[in-house]
Amino acid sequence: MNGQPAGLPQNSVGVGLRSLHIERILNEKPDAPWFEVLMDNHTAQGGLIPRQLAAVREHYPLSLHCVGMSLGGVNPLDMPYLETVKRMIHAYCPAQISDHLCFTHHGSHHFNDLLPFPFTSESLNHVSGRIDQVQDYLGTRILVENVSTYLQFQGSEMNEAEFMKALVDRTGCGILLDINNAYVNQFNHGYSAKAFIDNMPIEHVSEVHLAGFEDKTDYLIDAHNNRVSNAVWELFEYYLQFGHSAPVLIEWDSDIPGLDVLLDEAARAQQIILRSSETVTRYA
Repeated sequence: MNGQPAGLPQNSVGVGLRSLHIERILNEKPDAPWFEVLMDNHTAQGGLIPRQLAAVREHYPLSLHCVGMSLGGVNPLDMPYLETVKRMIHAYCPAQISDHLCFTHHGSHHFNDLLPFPFTSESLNHVSGRIDQVQDYLGTRILVENVSTYLQFQGSEMNEAEFMKALVDRTGCGILLDINNAYVNQFNHGYSAKAFIDNMPIEHVSEVHLAGFEDKTDYLIDAHNNRVSNAVWELFEYYLQFGHSAPVLIEWDSDIPGLDVLLDEAARAQQIILRSSETVTRYA
């Protein structure tokens, strides 16, 4: 394997790498520009899974997505977890490493949910310090993703976009913009997802996620178990009006369908990108 990280092509659409599809990917080499790996599903040393992942990396660039850094947590950083991330960086040379703007640990408890925190100056100082520590230890920039939420804090002093812009300014981290999460939050909390995108530092967005939600009538859950909704496609088109060219991922984590379904969603996203780029060029 080449020891240098392969970059993700601009305006490309990758899909999440799932064990269900790996054998077909290795046998058929489908026309996918890149795959995103959920780091926490690939932490074993030795055995079939690392060999398969190394074989995929021989043919495709990878992006490494994490759920356990707990950037918003108050526990000390989990150094064994970060050591595993660092080992995987050395083993697979991912083009990008990302995690979420949330916390997942408190005390001795590990939560499966990505839990929010208030957007305050105190939180900004705390999270910035943790991102600095993580980036220093890993020796690379990380991307921070906006998460879906199901409650809000009265004590917040700024909105999510303002908070993320301040994080970028302080730490030099990048942004993973999840369009589906922005729409879920609009539905759940009643604020504008377009305004959220308007106020994001778009030039620092280095990856975009598209996914499907689960409709609970009164609220939406970011379940990643359906095709991308029409509302999220429309919001994606709105984002593309800014003329940005970050690579895009089709994210599907539950009730995983056949690979052809994911590639079909990726093809739709690619068509939207092409149509949008032609419009931007025409009116530039």
